[in-house]
Amino acid sequence: MKRLLSLLLFVLPLMLTAATLDGPKQKKATNDTVVPQTFEYVVRNGKPLLLDLYRPSNPRPDSACVIYIFGGGFATGSRNDEYVRSYCQLLAKHGFTAIAIDYRLHLKEVDYDSVNIFNMRDVFSDAINFAAADAASAVAYICRHSAEWGIAEKRIILCGCSAGAIAALQLDYSRCNSLPPTYSLPSGWQPAAIVAFAGGVYSDEGLPSYSKKPAPTFFLHGDIDKIVNYKKFPPILREGLYGAKKLHRIFEKEDYPHWFFRFEGIGHEVASYHMVMYDEFEVFVNKTLKGRSMHYDAEIHDDNLRPTKWSKMNVFDLYKGGN
Repeated sequence: MKRLLSLLLFVLPLMLTAATLDGPKQKKATNDTVVPQTFEYVVRNGKPLLLDLYRPSNPRPDSACVIYIFGGGFATGSRNDEYVRSYCQLLAKHGFTAIAIDYRLHLKEVDYDSVNIFNMRDVFSDAINFAAADAASAVAYICRHSAEWGIAEKRIILCGCSAGAIAALQLDYSRCNSLPPTYSLPSGWQPAAIVAFAGGVYSDEGLPSYSKKPAPTFFLHGDIDKIVNYKKFPPILREGLYGAKKLHRIFEKEDYPHWFFRFEGIGHEVASYHMVMYDEFEVFVNKTLKGRSMHYDAEIHDDNLRPTKWSKMNVFDLYKGGN
């Protein structure tokens, strides 16, 4: 595995000290399989939305929780997809209480042939805000049961890939700006951290701005991603989805704590990197939960992470079934 020397010099020492100096003392992960419990957390339009709770056999001393939000273009996917289950099992084996949530798939019934650059706002803004609102309702439900489930409300991390990463970032953006998607959040609650694999923030008022300080955020994004665009989509309009490159610049300018990992020559494949990037995830979370304010920008080269057909696809290919 070949990564930039700067990344190795930075991350490896953190990994060595994460469980000693700054991170919680961890028990070694076991091969035990956690049997999740399923709960209904809200009803939308007569349909219950569910969450799966994975309680670790050896919880972290800090009672941290990761809420995982699946991807699927707001049209497909489920909290119990195989990759979601695998990731939640991994989190639980490392002591996290892991919770996978469902949310409304607003684009499931959309006629994708009718989608074009001029109606993207109407098509996608509701889908994004519905998902963020559902995630906020899940947070509220989890906080109501936090004592019962052994969760520290101030140590809840939001993590997602693709559409799920957008929902997580949108929830925090809406929280910071007191927008409707987060009206159901408990008063004063904020995420301990956000981890976004190929995500972005939708804004209809131009470049996103934060009235309150956002949560420490870990952005992971491929620099040729055209599905969740690395920079912005559509590029010619003020409103649209602002990707990790644009958000990094905002966070950097405002001195908001964040990590930004750019995968050179990789597209939307980064949405599936949550397993291979687990060590970096845990270092970021451990340091953040200990109150360390961090700013890091890394360009990632890894011979084991290669582009696939996803690097050639754009958002229209995704919804029209392009190859």
